[in-house]
Amino acid sequence: MKDRKNIEEPVAAAFARFNEEFEASLRSDTRLLRSAIDHLLNATGKHIRPLLVLLAAEACGGVRENTINAAIFLELLHTATLIHDDVIDETKQRRGVPSLNAIFDNRVAVLVGDYVLSTALIRSIQTGDLRIVGIVSNLGRELSEGEIKQLETADESVIDERLYLQVIRKKTATLLSACAEIGAISAGASDETIAICRRFGELMGYSFQIKDDIFDYFKQGDIGKPTGNDIREGKVTLPLLYALRQDREEAAPYMRMILDKDFTDEHIEALIAYAKAKGGIAYAERRMAEYRDQAIATLRELPASPARQALEDLADYIVERTK
Repeated sequence: MKDRKNIEEPVAAAFARFNEEFEASLRSDTRLLRSAIDHLLNATGKHIRPLLVLLAAEACGGVRENTINAAIFLELLHTATLIHDDVIDETKQRRGVPSLNAIFDNRVAVLVGDYVLSTALIRSIQTGDLRIVGIVSNLGRELSEGEIKQLETADESVIDERLYLQVIRKKTATLLSACAEIGAISAGASDETIAICRRFGELMGYSFQIKDDIFDYFKQGDIGKPTGNDIREGKVTLPLLYALRQDREEAAPYMRMILDKDFTDEHIEALIAYAKAKGGIAYAERRMAEYRDQAIATLRELPASPARQALEDLADYIVERTK
């Protein structure tokens, strides 16, 4: 697996500054909000998105003041969407840590999400670049549409790979695409270079989400068995989509579980086992690798540099990660 420290190396100083300013941007004198933010910061993830912003900028001319601002507001926007998603999905844990709504309640979680989102919008305006503000405004719509589309397909038990990829594009690929695009814009890149970065981020977003979906079919942490959270919520992701279309007659009882939304623990285990037995995991991994390879091929239209190599390694890191 690619070493994360090596990936960060070309932008190490800028990434350290991002971490400091990201935490500072969320400070509040309100006791309850401060407590919620402290929990949020302690449970934070790997900051893939701000790293993508910084590396894209470095590969396109160099990190500037606006690049740091962009990295901060994009991570704030992502954080706000996760908080709201946990409320919508009634998620009690994220990365093995209790979610905000589990520790406090939905009222507090929604309000904290709104606070983080407002902070993101303030930082985006501070860039003073209308192109960036326009991308962020459109991004908010896309992310919301993606979540609604996913709820719609889950409610209607839609078994369609094309629609699955549409959901991925809106809920994940558009955000990573915006990260790479805004990074290039902040560095003063040409329109052609910006387009290359935009496409790279989009392709990487597909591979990122497929990897996340694969995780749902395997043991995580102390759970001891596959989580099956997506299936429990009616979300039929790529491994199961592939399995269900291999033999309609054989798949019929599994389709019935999905259509009836009969998601007992026993049925979820059966659906996961069926997806694996019919080659669903292998198929999803192939598609994930295809998107990763396309992303790297797109990136190689940029001049060779340590930052470009780090972006290639980041694409590998995303598909090789174990959580």
